[in-house]
Amino acid sequence: MSDAPSDSLTESHWQDWLDWAVEQGLTPPNDPEFEPARRRVWEASEYVAISAARHPADLAELIASGDLARTYGAGDLAARLDARLDGVADETALHKALRLFRRREMMRIIWRDIAGLAPLEETLEDLSELADVCIRGALDRLYPWTCAELGTPRDASGRPLHLLVLAMGKLGARELNLSSDIDLILAFAQPGTIEGGRRPLSHEQFFVRLGQRLVQALANKTVDGFVFRVDTRLRPFGEVGPLAMSFQAMEDYYQSQAREWERYAMIKARPVAGDPDDIEQLMSMLRPFVYRRYLDFGAFESLRELKRLIAKELYRRGMDANIKLGPGGIREIEFIGQAFQLVRGGRDPELQVRPIRTVLALLAQRELMPAEAVAQLDAAYVFLRLVENRLQAHRDQQTHRLPDDGPGQLRLARSMGYADWASFAVDLNAHRHLVQEQFDAVFALPATETEVEDAPLSAVWHGDRDPAHELELLERAGFADPEGVRTRVQQFRESCVRKGLSTRGHERLGLIMPHVLCVAAGCAHPDPALERVLRVMEAIVRRSAYLAMLAEHPLILTHLIQLSSLSPWFADQIGRHPLLLDELLDPRRLYAPLRRESLEAELDALLAHVDAEDLEQQMERLHQFAQGNQLRVAAADLTATISLMVVSDYLTEIAEVAVRRVLDLSHAHLALRP
Repeated sequence: MSDAPSDSLTESHWQDWLDWAVEQGLTPPNDPEFEPARRRVWEASEYVAISAARHPADLAELIASGDLARTYGAGDLAARLDARLDGVADETALHKALRLFRRREMMRIIWRDIAGLAPLEETLEDLSELADVCIRGALDRLYPWTCAELGTPRDASGRPLHLLVLAMGKLGARELNLSSDIDLILAFAQPGTIEGGRRPLSHEQFFVRLGQRLVQALANKTVDGFVFRVDTRLRPFGEVGPLAMSFQAMEDYYQSQAREWERYAMIKARPVAGDPDDIEQLMSMLRPFVYRRYLDFGAFESLRELKRLIAKELYRRGMDANIKLGPGGIREIEFIGQAFQLVRGGRDPELQVRPIRTVLALLAQRELMPAEAVAQLDAAYVFLRLVENRLQAHRDQQTHRLPDDGPGQLRLARSMGYADWASFAVDLNAHRHLVQEQFDAVFALPATETEVEDAPLSAVWHGDRDPAHELELLERAGFADPEGVRTRVQQFRESCVRKGLSTRGHERLGLIMPHVLCVAAGCAHPDPALERVLRVMEAIVRRSAYLAMLAEHPLILTHLIQLSSLSPWFADQIGRHPLLLDELLDPRRLYAPLRRESLEAELDALLAHVDAEDLEQQMERLHQFAQGNQLRVAAADLTATISLMVVSDYLTEIAEVAVRRVLDLSHAHLALRP
């Protein structure tokens, strides 16, 4: 990038600082890299240029301290804020100190970002840490002041209760951008009444008042600006709900009334402040709401619909230029990662992480997405987040919209290291195109949904044609007893109605069953193949997660029907243990039984995140391990992938690994007994 001069207005701000420096006997650093960096920052960030002109001592101190040129270590920001808040005696002084601290640190962060001194990870981490320490610093002062005024909330044992602050969204993931709202949910451990104050007060009233003070300390705009805009609408019941809620009230809400998008949002929830024991209690309570114990493919449906609604709203507003919510934007990358987290996080605790780049890396590592696709998404994410920060650094405004004026476009392009808008736009559009391509691939409608109308046997399932025509379709498809098959399908359909299946469940069956009929018809013996798979369907039809899985992955149905046609044992096992459907997801695993070393590694992974004292859960995982691996051996045997002579060797190894682990766990539990 060339060093063309910034416009005269921003350069005049620099002259103002130089004039002040002369009066103070100061001079700019005698460093050949300083002035080129300063010019880049001034051109890209009117906020920093104006802040330096209006508050010249801030920039002088940043230069003198060397903070512009160095990376902060762990605890540095907290220590700096503590020093600034030392001696603060009231809320007015607290508000002022927080805002002055924020202004200094934002100047430093923006400088390092635009000057190319800090990678994206450092910028996001510094911004997130800045928000964290400001929340904790404010709360550490506001809590004792509120207790002095209203009394101290305590549990039944007399322990003081503290406000627990959950950071959501980008702050929760420690991925905060330069001018983002911070999304917070406030909670407290137990309801109760405060005695000894001027008047009896419920714990909820106390913590709502404390929460209001915290929000005001951060978000109120004063002559010194603000610290962070605060959004508390992600809390239970949204704006109409109490600002702070007890754990029990939160649990009741999330178990009975929460919507699917709230589960999606809770992936990012991270405790920022609160008693450690209370934090552990709340997070343990929330975890089952977010992460199901089974593979939850209904998440794809929910996120597909959520994205559709967002796209509809963007189209209405004409917001294709929005790099966060628009096509190929940041939100699509986050949706991809978080969809896999919602589906698999309950079975794979390592996916229960917040930063999206970590999630993407795990998707490649587990071969849930092609490594090349993940690399493209990661590169696009870095590029788009840098663009987002450069947009917001200009005036410290929360915007995600690309400029449509020439000067604004040139400023953004140059801040990203491009000579002009045209060359920048080429790379921007390439990244967004790749993101949209991957998003469309992940969230594409399943084949059953796109092809069901053309399925030749769909009329048999829906029963919307003349019976004679349905019998003709079944006979033409190869069923030996068309009348018996039609009757059996009708009986199954009617039993689903009697069982009170939900509207969505019926819709999913409408996608699944025509595919079942078509695949069964292609088997060597269609009638018994269909009967066996119908028995499996009867076992799982009330379980929405399994219907969602089959609707999203018709290939599972294909494997299930084909293997069931070869062996009634296979269908019986799946019917008794529907969790085994998970094994049909990946053909590479399904038809490739593991040998001893791999069996040990798989079992280690299954048990790794189970509480060492939870023998019941450990035994359940061992049972799943044995059943799943026996199923793979059966699949490989039925399809002649392995020879009959080695089937017993595989089964013996599975049994030996499982039995030895049972003994090891039993001995470990005996050793834990007092």
